[in-house]
Amino acid sequence: MSRIDKRFAELKKQGRAGLVTFITAGDPDFDTCARLLEGLPEAGADVIELGMPFTDPMADGPSIQAANLRALAAGATLKKTLDLVRGFRRKDDVTPIVLMGYFNPISAYGVDKFLSDAKKDGVDGLIIVDLPPEEDDELCIPAVKAGLNFIRLATPTTDDARLPAVLQNTSGFLYYVSIAGITGAAAPDTAAVATSVSRIKKHTDLPVAVGFGIRDGARAAEIARVADAAVVGSALVERIAEAQAKGSDPAEHVLALVRELGAAVRGVVKAAA
Repeated sequence: MSRIDKRFAELKKQGRAGLVTFITAGDPDFDTCARLLEGLPEAGADVIELGMPFTDPMADGPSIQAANLRALAAGATLKKTLDLVRGFRRKDDVTPIVLMGYFNPISAYGVDKFLSDAKKDGVDGLIIVDLPPEEDDELCIPAVKAGLNFIRLATPTTDDARLPAVLQNTSGFLYYVSIAGITGAAAPDTAAVATSVSRIKKHTDLPVAVGFGIRDGARAAEIARVADAAVVGSALVERIAEAQAKGSDPAEHVLALVRELGAAVRGVVKAAA
Protein backbone atom coordinates (compact mmCIF):
# COMPACT_ATOMS: atom_id res chain seq x y z
CA MET A 1 0.00 0.00 0.00
CA SER A 2 1.15 3.53 -0.73
CA ARG A 3 1.19 6.20 1.96
CA ILE A 4 -1.99 7.56 0.37
CA ASP A 5 -3.74 4.18 0.53
CA LYS A 6 -2.67 3.75 4.16
CA ARG A 7 -3.86 7.21 5.14
CA PHE A 8 -7.32 6.78 3.65
CA ALA A 9 -7.59 3.32 5.22
CA GLU A 10 -6.78 4.91 8.60
CA LEU A 11 -9.36 7.63 8.05
CA LYS A 12 -12.01 5.06 7.19
CA LYS A 13 -11.15 3.09 10.32
CA GLN A 14 -11.44 6.28 12.38
CA GLY A 15 -14.83 7.00 10.85
CA ARG A 16 -13.96 10.45 9.56
CA ALA A 17 -13.05 12.36 6.44
CA GLY A 18 -9.58 13.76 5.82
CA LEU A 19 -8.20 17.22 5.24
CA VAL A 20 -6.07 17.74 2.14
CA THR A 21 -4.13 21.01 2.12
CA PHE A 22 -2.50 22.69 -0.87
CA ILE A 23 0.43 25.10 -0.84
CA THR A 24 2.84 26.11 -3.60
CA ALA A 25 6.45 24.99 -3.31
CA GLY A 26 8.70 27.94 -2.50
CA ASP A 27 5.88 30.34 -1.62
CA PRO A 28 6.72 32.94 -0.36
CA ASP A 29 10.31 31.64 -0.03
CA PHE A 30 11.86 28.25 0.55
CA ASP A 31 12.72 28.63 4.23
CA THR A 32 9.18 29.73 5.10
CA CYS A 33 7.67 27.06 2.89
CA ALA A 34 9.77 24.36 4.56
CA ARG A 35 8.56 25.49 8.01
CA LEU A 36 4.99 25.54 6.76
CA LEU A 37 5.31 22.11 5.21
CA GLU A 38 6.70 20.70 8.45
CA GLY A 39 3.85 22.21 10.48
CA LEU A 40 0.94 21.08 8.33
CA PRO A 41 0.49 17.52 9.70
CA GLU A 42 0.43 18.62 13.34
CA ALA A 43 -2.00 21.41 12.45
CA GLY A 44 -4.43 18.89 10.94
CA ALA A 45 -3.45 18.08 7.35
CA ASP A 46 -3.91 14.40 6.49
CA VAL A 47 -2.56 14.71 2.93
CA ILE A 48 -0.43 17.51 1.51
CA GLU A 49 -0.65 18.73 -2.07
CA LEU A 50 2.45 20.65 -3.07
CA GLY A 51 2.13 22.82 -6.14
CA MET A 52 4.92 22.74 -8.71
CA PRO A 53 5.50 26.41 -9.66
CA PHE A 54 4.80 27.18 -13.30
CA THR A 55 4.66 30.37 -15.34
CA ASP A 56 1.24 29.66 -16.88
CA PRO A 57 -1.09 27.90 -14.39
CA MET A 58 -4.18 28.28 -16.58
CA ALA A 59 -6.56 26.19 -14.45
CA ASP A 60 -5.86 28.26 -11.35
CA GLY A 61 -7.44 31.45 -10.14
CA PRO A 62 -5.71 34.70 -9.14
CA SER A 63 -4.67 33.52 -5.66
CA ILE A 64 -2.74 30.46 -6.80
CA GLN A 65 -1.41 32.31 -9.85
CA ALA A 66 0.02 34.88 -7.44
CA ALA A 67 1.51 32.09 -5.31
CA ASN A 68 3.24 30.72 -8.41
CA LEU A 69 4.69 34.14 -9.18
CA ARG A 70 5.94 34.60 -5.60
CA ALA A 71 7.58 31.17 -5.68
CA LEU A 72 9.21 31.77 -9.06
CA ALA A 73 10.50 35.15 -7.88
CA ALA A 74 12.05 33.30 -4.91
CA GLY A 75 13.92 31.04 -7.33
CA ALA A 76 11.58 28.05 -7.47
CA THR A 77 12.48 25.15 -9.72
CA LEU A 78 11.24 21.58 -9.94
CA LYS A 79 14.50 20.38 -8.40
CA LYS A 80 14.01 22.72 -5.43
CA THR A 81 10.45 21.43 -5.10
CA LEU A 82 11.81 17.89 -4.79
CA ASP A 83 14.40 19.17 -2.32
CA LEU A 84 11.54 20.41 -0.13
CA VAL A 85 9.96 16.98 -0.16
CA ARG A 86 13.25 15.31 0.67
CA GLY A 87 13.76 17.66 3.60
CA PHE A 88 10.22 17.00 4.85
CA ARG A 89 10.81 13.25 4.74
CA ARG A 90 13.73 13.52 7.17
CA LYS A 91 11.18 14.20 9.93
CA ASP A 92 7.93 12.76 8.55
CA ASP A 93 7.79 9.44 6.76
CA VAL A 94 4.02 8.89 6.99
CA THR A 95 2.16 11.97 5.70
CA PRO A 96 1.38 11.56 1.99
CA ILE A 97 2.67 14.23 -0.37
CA VAL A 98 1.13 14.75 -3.80
CA LEU A 99 2.76 17.02 -6.37
CA MET A 100 0.18 19.03 -8.29
CA GLY A 101 0.64 21.09 -11.39
CA TYR A 102 1.25 21.01 -15.11
CA PHE A 103 3.16 18.73 -17.46
CA ASN A 104 5.50 21.33 -18.96
CA PRO A 105 8.00 21.52 -16.04
CA ILE A 106 8.10 17.72 -15.83
CA SER A 107 8.68 17.39 -19.57
CA ALA A 108 11.52 19.93 -19.36
CA TYR A 109 13.04 18.07 -16.39
CA GLY A 110 12.77 14.73 -18.23
CA VAL A 111 9.95 12.30 -17.42
CA ASP A 112 12.11 9.32 -16.47
CA LYS A 113 14.48 11.39 -14.34
CA PHE A 114 11.59 13.19 -12.69
CA LEU A 115 9.79 9.97 -11.75
CA SER A 116 12.98 8.43 -10.41
CA ASP A 117 13.87 11.51 -8.37
CA ALA A 118 10.30 12.03 -7.13
CA LYS A 119 10.03 8.46 -5.87
CA LYS A 120 13.48 8.60 -4.26
CA ASP A 121 12.76 11.92 -2.54
CA GLY A 122 9.46 10.72 -1.03
CA VAL A 123 6.68 11.87 -3.36
CA ASP A 124 3.60 9.63 -3.21
CA GLY A 125 1.39 10.83 -6.04
CA LEU A 126 0.84 13.25 -8.90
CA ILE A 127 -2.04 15.44 -10.03
CA ILE A 128 -1.31 16.83 -13.49
CA VAL A 129 -4.23 18.98 -14.53
CA ASP A 130 -3.45 19.31 -18.24
CA LEU A 131 -2.98 15.62 -19.14
CA PRO A 132 -6.29 13.94 -20.05
CA PRO A 133 -6.68 10.13 -20.03
CA GLU A 134 -5.97 10.05 -23.75
CA GLU A 135 -2.38 11.10 -22.90
CA ASP A 136 -1.76 8.41 -20.25
CA ASP A 137 1.32 7.11 -22.05
CA GLU A 138 3.04 10.49 -21.52
CA LEU A 139 3.22 10.30 -17.73
CA CYS A 140 0.39 8.41 -16.03
CA ILE A 141 1.39 4.87 -16.95
CA PRO A 142 5.14 5.48 -16.40
CA ALA A 143 4.30 7.06 -13.00
CA VAL A 144 2.26 4.06 -11.91
CA LYS A 145 5.07 1.75 -13.01
CA ALA A 146 7.47 3.87 -10.92
CA GLY A 147 5.30 3.32 -7.84
CA LEU A 148 3.50 6.67 -7.73
CA ASN A 149 -0.25 7.14 -7.48
CA PHE A 150 -1.70 9.09 -10.39
CA ILE A 151 -4.69 11.08 -9.18
CA ARG A 152 -7.21 12.28 -11.70
CA LEU A 153 -9.69 15.13 -11.59
CA ALA A 154 -13.43 14.80 -12.17
CA THR A 155 -15.75 17.79 -12.53
CA PRO A 156 -19.50 18.50 -12.59
CA THR A 157 -19.33 17.98 -16.38
CA THR A 158 -17.75 14.50 -16.10
CA ASP A 159 -20.77 12.34 -16.96
CA ASP A 160 -21.23 8.57 -16.60
CA ALA A 161 -20.00 8.00 -20.14
CA ARG A 162 -16.71 9.85 -19.48
CA LEU A 163 -16.11 8.65 -15.92
CA PRO A 164 -14.72 5.17 -16.76
CA ALA A 165 -11.96 6.74 -18.88
CA VAL A 166 -11.11 9.14 -16.05
CA LEU A 167 -10.94 6.29 -13.54
CA GLN A 168 -9.10 3.77 -15.71
CA ASN A 169 -5.56 4.41 -14.46
CA THR A 170 -6.41 6.54 -11.42
CA SER A 171 -5.16 5.45 -8.01
CA GLY A 172 -4.84 6.84 -4.49
CA PHE A 173 -7.99 8.93 -4.64
CA LEU A 174 -10.15 10.82 -7.09
CA TYR A 175 -10.17 14.61 -6.82
CA TYR A 176 -13.68 15.93 -7.48
CA VAL A 177 -13.69 19.58 -8.52
CA SER A 178 -16.98 20.79 -7.07
CA ILE A 179 -17.32 23.88 -9.27
CA ALA A 180 -16.88 24.28 -13.02
CA GLY A 181 -14.20 26.94 -13.34
CA ILE A 182 -10.88 28.02 -11.88
CA THR A 183 -9.57 27.56 -8.35
CA GLY A 184 -10.75 30.02 -5.74
CA ALA A 185 -14.26 30.19 -7.18
CA ALA A 186 -17.54 30.46 -5.27
CA ALA A 187 -18.56 28.05 -2.52
CA PRO A 188 -19.82 24.63 -3.63
CA ASP A 189 -23.42 23.46 -3.27
CA THR A 190 -23.14 20.68 -0.68
CA ALA A 191 -26.29 18.88 -1.83
CA ALA A 192 -25.04 18.83 -5.42
CA VAL A 193 -21.63 17.61 -4.23
CA ALA A 194 -23.28 14.79 -2.26
CA THR A 195 -25.20 13.69 -5.35
CA SER A 196 -22.07 13.75 -7.50
CA VAL A 197 -19.97 11.84 -4.95
CA SER A 198 -22.67 9.21 -4.66
CA ARG A 199 -22.77 8.84 -8.44
CA ILE A 200 -18.98 8.56 -8.69
CA LYS A 201 -18.87 5.91 -5.98
CA LYS A 202 -21.07 3.68 -8.12
CA HIS A 203 -18.11 3.49 -10.51
CA THR A 204 -15.17 3.15 -8.11
CA ASP A 205 -14.01 2.14 -4.64
CA LEU A 206 -11.45 4.95 -4.60
CA PRO A 207 -11.81 7.66 -1.94
CA VAL A 208 -13.28 10.88 -3.31
CA ALA A 209 -11.73 14.15 -2.16
CA VAL A 210 -13.66 17.34 -2.90
CA GLY A 211 -12.06 20.71 -3.50
CA PHE A 212 -12.65 24.25 -4.82
CA GLY A 213 -14.43 26.94 -2.82
CA ILE A 214 -13.75 25.63 0.71
CA ARG A 215 -12.58 28.60 2.72
CA ASP A 216 -13.33 27.94 6.41
CA GLY A 217 -14.08 25.27 8.98
CA ALA A 218 -17.85 25.39 8.52
CA ARG A 219 -17.60 24.72 4.79
CA ALA A 220 -14.95 22.05 5.31
CA ALA A 221 -17.23 20.27 7.78
CA GLU A 222 -20.11 20.32 5.28
CA ILE A 223 -17.93 18.67 2.64
CA ALA A 224 -16.53 16.18 5.20
CA ARG A 225 -20.05 14.89 5.75
CA VAL A 226 -20.48 13.86 2.11
CA ALA A 227 -16.94 13.10 0.86
CA ASP A 228 -13.85 11.19 1.96
CA ALA A 229 -11.76 14.37 2.21
CA ALA A 230 -12.03 18.12 1.89
CA VAL A 231 -9.34 19.90 -0.16
CA VAL A 232 -8.35 23.48 0.67
CA GLY A 233 -5.88 25.50 -1.38
CA SER A 234 -6.74 29.06 -2.41
CA ALA A 235 -7.79 30.07 1.11
CA LEU A 236 -4.39 28.95 2.41
CA VAL A 237 -2.22 30.65 -0.21
CA GLU A 238 -4.23 33.85 0.23
CA ARG A 239 -3.12 33.86 3.86
CA ILE A 240 0.49 34.07 2.75
CA ALA A 241 -0.21 37.30 0.87
CA GLU A 242 -2.21 38.63 3.84
CA ALA A 243 0.62 37.87 6.26
CA GLN A 244 3.17 39.58 4.04
CA ALA A 245 0.97 42.66 3.83
CA LYS A 246 0.71 42.74 7.65
CA GLY A 247 4.37 41.96 8.24
CA SER A 248 3.47 38.78 10.15
CA ASP A 249 4.73 35.20 9.81
CA PRO A 250 3.12 33.61 6.71
CA ALA A 251 3.67 30.06 7.98
CA GLU A 252 1.89 30.67 11.27
CA HIS A 253 -0.91 32.60 9.54
CA VAL A 254 -1.58 29.60 7.27
CA LEU A 255 -1.27 27.02 10.05
CA ALA A 256 -3.85 28.90 12.14
CA LEU A 257 -6.42 28.33 9.39
CA VAL A 258 -5.33 24.69 8.97
CA ARG A 259 -5.97 24.15 12.69
CA GLU A 260 -9.49 25.50 12.25
CA LEU A 261 -10.09 23.33 9.19
CA GLY A 262 -8.61 20.23 10.81
CA ALA A 263 -10.72 20.59 13.94
CA ALA A 264 -13.86 21.09 11.87
CA VAL A 265 -13.22 18.02 9.70
CA ARG A 266 -12.38 15.88 12.74
CA GLY A 267 -15.61 16.98 14.38
CA VAL A 268 -17.67 15.24 11.70
CA VAL A 269 -18.37 11.64 12.70
CA LYS A 270 -19.31 9.52 9.70
CA ALA A 271 -21.46 6.42 9.78
CA ALA A 272 -19.48 3.18 9.99
CA ALA A 273 -18.92 1.57 6.61
